[in-house]
Amino acid sequence: MKPFSVIFSRGHQHTVPLTSRLSRSEVCPPSLRCAPSSAWQRLMFWLVAPAPHDASPPLNRLPLVRHEFERAVADIDEAARYPLVCRIGAARSLRDLWHMRLDVYNLVALKHSEFEAGQRLALLNRHFPTRAPRSGFAPLTP
Repeated sequence: MKPFSVIFSRGHQHTVPLTSRLSRSEVCPPSLRCAPSSAWQRLMFWLVAPAPHDASPPLNRLPLVRHEFERAVADIDEAARYPLVCRIGAARSLRDLWHMRLDVYNLVALKHSEFEAGQRLALLNRHFPTRAPRSGFAPLTP
């Protein structure tokens, strides 16, 4: 019988060090459920949906986040950013903006660099919920 570490580590060579893989987090889209506002709604929310931390952030944050997205592409020429800025302005929820992160990244990467796009995306990601990366079989020996 083969040792346990040989079975799971064969053929799974990771190019990223284990410490950096463990420290990354996954940015998730905001929930579509609204956060309860009154005590009665909080009670019903707790009874019906026992995970209130999954509620979407309040809508009053939308203008601030929308402004952050517009500021992320502000230094790019108007002709290139105009379609994206129009879509950002028309976003009705944080979830809509979450889906536009890739468009912001691509536009900034084309006009500046991938590093700069990553930096700006990290600033935008702070407005969205995160979770630990999905666990998978990691090699038992580094």
